[in-house]
Amino acid sequence: MQGDTTASDRPCDPRCFLNSAGGQDEGNTGQGAVDFPVAVVLPAAGCGERMGLTTPKQFCTFLNRPLISYTIESFEKISWIKTIVVVVAKESHELMLHIVKTFRHTKVKVVEGGTSRHRSIFNGLQVLTESTEGSSLPRPKVVIIHDAVRPFVEEDFLLKITLAAKEQGAVGAIRPLVSTVIATTSESYLDHSLERAKYRASEMPQGFLFDIIHQAYQLCSEFDFEFGTECLHLALQYSGTNAKLIEGPPTLWKVTYKRDLAAAESVIKETLSLSACLISGTMAETVELASKVQKNLAAHDMAVDVFSCAKEYKELLLSKTRNFIQITVHLYMSEEQSHRQKPDELTPIMDLAVKAKQGNILLYGIQVIHSKVPELWEKSAERLSELTAALIRDRNPAFTGQLLQA
Repeated sequence: MQGDTTASDRPCDPRCFLNSAGGQDEGNTGQGAVDFPVAVVLPAAGCGERMGLTTPKQFCTFLNRPLISYTIESFEKISWIKTIVVVVAKESHELMLHIVKTFRHTKVKVVEGGTSRHRSIFNGLQVLTESTEGSSLPRPKVVIIHDAVRPFVEEDFLLKITLAAKEQGAVGAIRPLVSTVIATTSESYLDHSLERAKYRASEMPQGFLFDIIHQAYQLCSEFDFEFGTECLHLALQYSGTNAKLIEGPPTLWKVTYKRDLAAAESVIKETLSLSACLISGTMAETVELASKVQKNLAAHDMAVDVFSCAKEYKELLLSKTRNFIQITVHLYMSEEQSHRQKPDELTPIMDLAVKAKQGNILLYGIQVIHSKVPELWEKSAERLSELTAALIRDRNPAFTGQLLQA
């Protein structure tokens, strides 16, 4: 094809879809309300005895990524959370640094833990107390304490925890008890049972005014350090702050046993399916390419929506307002260099990607050149599928706003 690229050959502007999806407003709900520094402490120094594996559960890998990386990502994607302190055992320190580098976690500070859960949390808090004006770690107003093996916490619930912590001083997530709790005698007979309706299970995350929880850890006893497990109790006993309790969603569950890893993998796969790929160009070729890509992605166990019709794509976006990945494929019908995206045309795409990211929408661009040679055209479709699968699987924010070549 000779001459200038026609309007039908040019990719459609993705801004109309992002604006109508409502994702930006949804993702910014916390930005205006949280105008104070917030940090997260993730104790991850446990050995995972109940898992029955040689590898601690927080470092178990599925879909080519360790569990703890998914948990970090849940916090890192939230703009108002500034620092994530990950506390690991001494023997896992280098492994954790490798994970941070491999998956480009930019808000993470890795520190060594102690001999117990409370000692590890205290080590994490101590790092934040060392913050000074010249430090890269700002001293937080509120600190959120969470388990490294609870990867499915959502921003809206974290916002509730954070704001309640600022007002109340301490706040914890709770869930209804699933089973009745009983007490047994020393001879293993029933002593008594608790009325399930009156009790709740203490869950994570928990939030605190930093000065309250730090004071509690400074004052607590050696017995608390060695055998205690409840941060809310420390805040009450040593800082006089009674925690507000907020019922959390069922997604707060903890990966504890081997079967939980399979369940977590299933949830992650479902999350990965919250992605869409819009192929724009001339109609006949986009329909053909969309069909090829959909088939190839299915081979990767990715049920990704692939569209050649902008109207259908817009309808999908209207129903997806969080944790969404948008990949716009720019299909060019000419192999001439002059018909491809020019550098100065990338600036609007990059600016748009920055705004989309604030709404938990990752916007990627891929450029594909149509070939009249069937074998080359088939290879282009395969490369596009592989690149799309990698972007969805890794969800790397460093590539947003870029125009990648398939």
